[in-house]
Amino acid sequence: MPTRNLDEITTEILDLAAKKFSVPRAELKPEDDFFKKLRIDSLQALDLLTGLERHFSIELPDYELQGVTDFRTLAERIQARVG
Repeated sequence: MPTRNLDEITTEILDLAAKKFSVPRAELKPEDDFFKKLRIDSLQALDLLTGLERHFSIELPDYELQGVTDFRTLAERIQARVG
């Protein structure tokens, strides 16, 4: 499978987040803070991350996610793992 670029990964994350938390996809942008935009707490964010790890078949160590609150940065971390 060809390597996905950052835009593709970001789009997949936004699509999955919108579906998981019943938020209109059109309302989500890469620079959005996902806690605020999805109105989720840290436990729900963990659930989202677990789903993303499964979707992309990767593991994201906690230290790589510290301080990450926007979709674009999350996509960058995932892209580094997807390779």
